[in-house]
This record gives sequence, structure tokens and C-alpha cells, in this order.
Amino acid sequence: MRTQASAKHHPHNDAPDTAEAFRKLATLPPGQQRDTLREQIVEAWLPMADRLAGRFRSRGENYEDLRQVAALGLVKAVDRYDPDLGNAFESYAVPTVTGEIKRHFRDHMWTLHVPRRVQDLRNRVRFASQDLSQTISGRRPTVAEIAEHARMSEEDVRTGLEALESFTALSLDAELPGSDDGYSLSDALGSADPALDTVIDREAVKPRLQALPERERTILYMRFFGDMTQSRIADELGISQMHVSRLITRCCNRLRDQVMRDAA
Repeated sequence: MRTQASAKHHPHNDAPDTAEAFRKLATLPPGQQRDTLREQIVEAWLPMADRLAGRFRSRGENYEDLRQVAALGLVKAVDRYDPDLGNAFESYAVPTVTGEIKRHFRDHMWTLHVPRRVQDLRNRVRFASQDLSQTISGRRPTVAEIAEHARMSEEDVRTGLEALESFTALSLDAELPGSDDGYSLSDALGSADPALDTVIDREAVKPRLQALPERERTILYMRFFGDMTQSRIADELGISQMHVSRLITRCCNRLRDQVMRDAA
């Protein structure tokens, strides 16, 4: 199998002449001979797959991992290519390998699931920013400039710019920029306030308290807001401590039943 390409048919130096090999591969039955020829074709086209992987090496992924993904896409292209259709293998393999790499970024590189539309907006904004950076010096292109260059709305540009900054997640234990005392993002997070439950309970019981007879309302106020003992309340009102105890128990049970009934 020749691995040198003619300039007439192959625009890239890493494009081997495998047309005859593919025709032979299509005629071979499953077996060792077919597997060996298939491996030879894949190996011959690996430089092209590496070249395509190199286009994505500045996007935060390990280059060796990209080469593996590109090689997988190449194997898929070899297995699916039909020489009888009359198209050159390279014209079929390039989009197949490139699509496999892009799928890898879409499915594995985002820490959080991001809608496909937002990913597309991110890519358009990134490419437009790169183009504009070659003509604009000393500053970053504005939202309006990116929108005009990429033929997008400014709202979509802002969405794409936000996605550019959201490719990976920052650990909550990461120290904040400019912090010299170990202050991390987790230190800035709030926590549930247990007093919120008390607020809800107070608001729920308030109208029921107002509907109580004055003496019962006064007893509850003296006991729970004035922090008075039952004996002292009895002395203040001129009744027995046992009577005070029964009134408090009856009022609390009634209020609880009414509030639970309202909630249900």
C-alpha cells in the first residue's frame, strides 16, 4: 500500500493512497486477512487523525486523549466507508473524525450539562473574538462588535460569553483570588437559618392567638413571652396553679389542631 499521496488527488501530505486497499477490503470476508488489511488502512491514515486532533489542542483537553478520540473516529470512518459510492475516503473521514472530537468535548468536557444551543453560541462567540482580536489591538472586542461580526443578537453574544467562562467548575474549596488567609468559596456560602421555621410557626399561629378569649391570651403571653411561672401567673390572676396549667394545655392543643388543620 502506497503511503505517499499525489498532489493532484490528496491536498494533505498525510493522505495516503488507499483506494485499492479499500476496494479489496470490501470484497474480503470476515477473518484474519480482512482484519490485517483494515489495521493497515487505519495505521496509514493515523497522521491525518493526529493532524485533526491538533486543531483542538488549545481547548483545555489533553492532546493524547484527543489523539485517542480522533483514532476512534478514524476507525469508525474506515468501517463505514463505502468505496462504491465514488467519494474519496478523505472527504468522508475528515468530518467523521472531527465530529467525534467535537462530540467528545460536548459530552465529556463540560462539568455541567449545557444545552447544545448554548455550546454552539459559545463556539461562534469564541471564533468571532479570535477573528476580531487580529484587527483590534489593546482591548477586547465589545459585545456589539462580536454580534455584528458573527451576525448574532447581542443577547446571544452575552449568553455565549457566559458559556466561555463556564466550561469547567471551580471547587468550593478553591481559595478566592487575592485572598491571603485561605478564604474559599465555601466560606462565602450561606446556610439554612433555623429561625425561619420559628417565623413560619409564629405567622401561622398569630391569627389564632388573636381569636382567643382575652384571659387565655393573657395567660399565654405571661407564660411564653413574660417567662413567668404557672404559680406566679396564678397569683397575678387570683386563680389556682392547677387551673392555669389546664388552661395553657387546652389552649396549646387547640392552637396546634387549628394550625395543622389549616395546613392540611
